[in-house]
Amino acid sequence: MNRNSNTYTIIYSIVLVAVVGVALSVVYQALRPKQLENIANDTKKQILMSARLSPEKGESVSALFDHHIVSSYLVDASGNRVDNTENPFDINIAIEFKKPVDERLLPVFECSTDNGLKYIVPVYGAGLWGPIWGYIAFDNNGNTIYGAYFSHEGETPGLGAEIEKPTFQNQFEGKDIFASNGEFTSIAVVKTGKEPQGKAWVHAVSGGTITSQGVQKMLYDSLEPYTAFFSNLADGESVVLKEGGNDEIPEGFTGEEDTSEGLQLQPQEL
Repeated sequence: MNRNSNTYTIIYSIVLVAVVGVALSVVYQALRPKQLENIANDTKKQILMSARLSPEKGESVSALFDHHIVSSYLVDASGNRVDNTENPFDINIAIEFKKPVDERLLPVFECSTDNGLKYIVPVYGAGLWGPIWGYIAFDNNGNTIYGAYFSHEGETPGLGAEIEKPTFQNQFEGKDIFASNGEFTSIAVVKTGKEPQGKAWVHAVSGGTITSQGVQKMLYDSLEPYTAFFSNLADGESVVLKEGGNDEIPEGFTGEEDTSEGLQLQPQEL
C-alpha cells in the first residue's frame, strides 16, 4: 500500500486510535480499584476529623475508622431506623438532599472517642462556586456539637476556602443547635458585631460572605431533618427500627470487622 496515499493515512489513524483507546481502557480498569480506595479513605478521614480524630503518620485511615466507628445506620425524618440494606457509607448525600424530607435516607455514624460516644451526621450544601459539604459530630445529648469538618469543591483560596481550616471549624465545638425552650435553631454564621441573641453562632469567614451564608444554610437544611433523631438521643431513647425490619447493621459496616470501601460526598462521584 502506498504510504503517501489518503487511504493509508486514514487506516493508520483508525488503528492508532483503537490501540490507544484500548490501552487507556486497560490502564483505567487497572487503576480504578485504587482510585475508589483512595476516595473512600478520604471520606473516612473526613468523618473521623469531625470527631477530632486523625491518623498519626504512617497509620492506616481505614484501620482507625474501623476502630472508632462502632456502628452505623440510616434513619428517617421521624427518627426511626430505616429497614434498608444500603450501607450508610454508600449513600449519596447530594441526591438524598434533593428529595422531600420525609423520603430521605439519613446516615448516622456512631463514633467511640476518649470523651464518650459521638453521633456523626453529614451535611451538604452550596457555596459560591460549587458544592460544600462536611460532617458534624454530636454529644449523646443530641444537641451539643463535639466537632465539625467542612470541605468544598472550588471556593476561592484565602476567602471562602477558609471553611476547611481549623480556625473556622473549631468555633463550632460546644455549640448547641437547640434553644433552651427546645426549638431547633441550628448555628448562625455571622459577621463580627452581628452576633444574634438566643441562638448559637460562629463568626463568618472574612471576605467569604456568600460561602459563609452557604454554610449557615447548609447546616440548617441538613440538620433539621435529624431533629427527631436528636430529640430521641436527648430523651435517652434508642433508635427504633421500623416495623417489618431487622436490628442488624448493614452488612459490611460493623465496626472493627468493617472492610467497606464505599463512596460518599466526593463531588467527582456525584
